[in-house]
Order: sequence, then C-alpha cells, then structure tokens
Amino acid sequence: MLAEIGVGSIEELFADIPENVRLRSPLALDSPRAEQEVFEELRVLAGRNVSVENEVSFLGGGMYDHYVPAVVDAITQRSEFLTPYTPYQPEVSQGTLQAMFEYQTAICELTGMPVANASVYEGPSAVAAAGYVAKLDNSRSRFAVSRGVHPHAREALATLARAWGMEVVEVPLSDGVTAPPELDSDTSALVVQQPNFLGAVEDLDALAASARETGALTICSCDPIALGILKPPGECGVDLAVGEGQPLGGRLDFGGPSFGFFASTEALLRRLPGRIAGETRDQDGWRGFVLTLQTREQHIRRERATSNICTAQALNALGGVIYLSWLGRGGIGELSELLVRRTAYARERLAEIDGVSLANTQPVVREFAVTLKAPVAGVIERCAERGINPGYPLGRDYPELEDGLLVALTERRTRSDIDRLAEVLGAAIAAGREVAESRA
Repeated sequence: MLAEIGVGSIEELFADIPENVRLRSPLALDSPRAEQEVFEELRVLAGRNVSVENEVSFLGGGMYDHYVPAVVDAITQRSEFLTPYTPYQPEVSQGTLQAMFEYQTAICELTGMPVANASVYEGPSAVAAAGYVAKLDNSRSRFAVSRGVHPHAREALATLARAWGMEVVEVPLSDGVTAPPELDSDTSALVVQQPNFLGAVEDLDALAASARETGALTICSCDPIALGILKPPGECGVDLAVGEGQPLGGRLDFGGPSFGFFASTEALLRRLPGRIAGETRDQDGWRGFVLTLQTREQHIRRERATSNICTAQALNALGGVIYLSWLGRGGIGELSELLVRRTAYARERLAEIDGVSLANTQPVVREFAVTLKAPVAGVIERCAERGINPGYPLGRDYPELEDGLLVALTERRTRSDIDRLAEVLGAAIAAGREVAESRA
C-alpha cells in the first residue's frame, strides 16, 4: 500500500502529524475480557460524568440548557425523518423537502431576512461560511471581527481566512460592546455577534451602518432565542445573519450535534452554501417541493462551488422548526421576556455579593459577565461540590478577564435556583479569599 501511494514508510506517511501528539509506546490494552465486564467498566466510567440533570447549571456561551418538549423527539424519531438520505429525487422526497422549506421559512421570519438555506453544521462554521460568501461577493482582502464574537467562531473564520489569503483584524470591546470599527476599502466584512459573547446587546444598526459606509458586508451571529425580543438583524441592515441552532430544541449532548442557521439578503442568494428547498406546483397544480439551489462542489463545477458541506444537519434543523412551531410567534417572545426578567434578577443578586462585580453595565438578554475577587477555578470547584455549576470561566478566552465568569439563564433556572447560586457562589468566593490570604 505504501508503495502504491509513493510513500517509503509509515513514519513518512505520518510526517505531517506533530511529534508531540504521536504515540511512541504500545497501546495500553488489558487482556481480553468478557462483554459483561467491559460493560460494567464503561458504566462506572460513564457514572463519573455530570450532566445538567444532576446539577444546577448556569453554563452558556452558545450552548444552553433549555427545556426540550416531547414533541421534538416524537417527530424527529419517526423513521421517515430519521432515516432518509439526501433528497436527490424530489418525487420521492416530498416530506424531507417540505420540512426543509418550512425550516427555511421559520429562519427567515426569525431573522427578518428574505432568504435562508437548509442549515449548515453549527454556529462557528456558519460564521466562517458567511465570511466566504463576503469574500466571493466583493473580493476584498480583510475581515474585521469583533472581540465579542464567540471565540470558536473567530477561530474557525481565522483558519479558513488563512487559506483564502485574507487578513483578520480584531475590533476591540469598549465597556463590554464592540467599539466603533475602523474600516477601509479593503474590508470585506464586519463580523459581530448579537448579543455578544459577554452577553451584552450590541448597537447593530450603528455597526451595520459603519460597514455600509465602506462598502463592506455585515455578518451577524445571532442567538435565536434572543431574537424573540431584539430587533431582527434584517431590519438593522445586516447582510448575513447566521448562528448556532442548539437552543432551538437541542440538548446539551457533549456539545453536539446541533445545526447552524444561515440567512441572507436576496442579493447574496446564489452565493449561499449548501442548498435551498423551494415551493412549486406539479403538472396537475398540486403544491410540491424541489431543491431550488445546490452550491456544493459535488453538484456543480468545483470552481463555482461555495460549499463542500456534505450534510446540512437536517434532522437537527427539523427539531429546530418543530420547537419554533411549538413555541409559536407569541411563545418565543414570552420566553425571551422571561429570560430578560430572570437574568436581571440574577445580575442584581450576584452584584450584591461581596467579591462580585459586574464586568459591564450594558443591557443583556440571557447571560452576563461578572468578575470575582477570588481564583475562578477554585470558586467553580467549590460550587460544583454543592451541586452548582456557576458559569463559564472567561479567562480561557479573554486573558484580560482572568477573574471573569459568564453566567447564563434559561427558563429551567428558577428564582430559587438563582438564590441558591448567590448563596453558594458567595460562600465559595469567601472560602477562596481565605485560602489566598492564608497563603499570603
């Protein structure tokens, strides 16, 4: 096999793998064991995991512990939705195509954009794909990316931008929101997030207007639940509205699988990645559905393709449209208002704790950043011992917020949960400060 592909040795085959991640010792495999013994060991290992079902979690940052109604599983687990392949033949794929069409319609209504595709992998890759659409549209050489955009999305865009020969410049934050960007004629797109990673609501109208002044596109990564109360990006002058679909009927299953939603202005329709399902009439006048647009490289000439995505996470997207239908137009607004009230209460309660201060005072919807006067890792560990996950340590991604904690709310976190968080967090901070003082 090595000779056939023109490689002299196994080492040469693996030459591109960094030395520090190569295994230089034999696999540490025990002697063969019975299936029952293997099952018992795996069960013990699995028992070490902690889920949102056995702790009160205030984790957020893109993935949220929302209630998933039974109807989502009841429909997505039906065989006609669970098992079908890509709908290459519309005459035998009407159910799948209709589900895609209804999903696209829901995303358009949610974002206020006229066009949506049938979904992509997840939120960060949706941001990167939107960057490629901007590159194709104006052939410019630079992305301006707000520091308030999800770190994973910034990394995904930077990785692909390098392959495209494009520069990525960071737009800093000022008091928790994106500072007025300095753009020029080389800027292909301004990339922002609404609300941003720190939970703050951005002035999307002003940011999009600043991009338009230089002819750049505006890419906005949105929290879909927050759009139940915030002005839709389509009404703010945004060109591409994308985001993470996990909050729409998805669970926290080790970070996935989920789906990414992707919507745009009509001018960018033919540059969208993936595929778009359309509505039509058959020869007898009956309503029907077809694949209207396919921009994957396996469907058209490679040099004209805007995507090599080979799946659209369609089953998860179906769960998303089921969830939105279950909520309804009024329901998503009520949910968003509930989150605003509970987040405001949590922000107020935590700000009262000695050793806690707000990272900024900007308006928020579902999460907010605080700074702690105690080592964050130790505080999280002490809270975990009492069955509370207090939030996400911001120092992982923002060195300037080494003492920062991102706290997120969903409808599953009650006022009593928030009061317990305040109690446990206050005690954990006090204990952390005592430890630090004793060491000093």
